[in-house]
Amino acid sequence: MFTKQFDSGILSTIGKTPLVKLENIYPHEDFNLYAKLESLNPSGSIKDRTSLAILLDAYNKGKLTENTTVIESSSGNMAIGLAQVCKFIGLKLLVVVDPNVNKQNLQILKTFGAKIDKVTKPHPHEGFLGARLDRVKELLASENKGFWTNQYGNKVNVLTHRLTMKEITDELKNDLDYMFVAASTCGTLMGCAEFVADNNLKTKIIAVDAVGSVLFGDSPKKRMIPGHGAGRKSRFLKENLIYKAVHISDIESVKGCRKLLDEEAILAGGSTGAAISAIDKLKGEFPKNANVAFIVCDRGERYLETIFNDGWVFENLGENLDTETNYLRLAA
Repeated sequence: MFTKQFDSGILSTIGKTPLVKLENIYPHEDFNLYAKLESLNPSGSIKDRTSLAILLDAYNKGKLTENTTVIESSSGNMAIGLAQVCKFIGLKLLVVVDPNVNKQNLQILKTFGAKIDKVTKPHPHEGFLGARLDRVKELLASENKGFWTNQYGNKVNVLTHRLTMKEITDELKNDLDYMFVAASTCGTLMGCAEFVADNNLKTKIIAVDAVGSVLFGDSPKKRMIPGHGAGRKSRFLKENLIYKAVHISDIESVKGCRKLLDEEAILAGGSTGAAISAIDKLKGEFPKNANVAFIVCDRGERYLETIFNDGWVFENLGENLDTETNYLRLAA
């Protein structure tokens, strides 16, 4: 049906990302810190794995044809991952976004040939996520051959990240004490947690949620960091498999991103910065010589006009960071 295969070309490079020991960020602490560099996937994020796996599963089940329009709600990374797979295979893609999507992500999507549908008003109870999902349902009703990848409810999302966790634990020979995972759809979080539970590993899974996200019981409030937290409960979440949840504010995410850049020269996005700030909060609990890991979920180049822009941080988060660091000011 399709002339190009899902395991060929650029798609064959998805996964098997490096696990790197970080030596500089906590030089005086008695634990070992490892970063899983999902940012090195070909379109730049961990969502490459999810995008490929969901579309391959749909293809194997006969749900895709050359005339199918793939539809998804996304704040950026899932959409870009889908855009690359769809471009390679030859599928149309329609992405529902909201005002928090950044201009660079929109340009990337358009360059890949994706069509954009933008909601402008949040759902009264479930924020922009609820509004985007309502719009997806409308589009599915109007599209004769639409297929919703549904990263929020498709169990392939979770299954995909069992392999992500297996790659990490295999490299550390199952000697991993703490795993910090940012929460949004909870696909990555639960894939990691289920792999640990099913294999009776000692690893404690730490969920890194956003302040203002409802996933772990916080009161909903406006959030500025895309891809971190959610405005509605996850269909995947099994809290009994989570050791602890840590809530990280937007400004803490920004500071974590900048700390990772300053100490390790890793330019990463907001959910990764949140993981760094969560590690800061819990590092006093780690036993001596503990092995700790986290995921670098995406590349920071997508956030140069926001997280790494001192003017944006001051205007939107009310904090002036440029007196503390030497980071490049892209705009005042």
